[in-house]
Amino acid sequence: MIIPFQELSTEALQALMEDFVTRDGTDYGQIEMSMQEKSEYLLTRLKRGDLLISYNAELQSCGLVTKEALRKSSCDE
Repeated sequence: MIIPFQELSTEALQALMEDFVTRDGTDYGQIEMSMQEKSEYLLTRLKRGDLLISYNAELQSCGLVTKEALRKSSCDE
């Protein structure tokens, strides 16, 4: 299920973005970015619609996923 980012509180959205940017393997290229810069980048992508919040009811967890990755996983099923 996709959850519109506007439906989350500011605190919940910030926590979700911080969880995402602190994971191992998250790559932002050659440029070193602060946590604030990474969060702003993610928010921009959420507003553009190319990054989505996906909720998995079975696992009772949510996370950020690209629209492309979501589309690909839907095709694989």
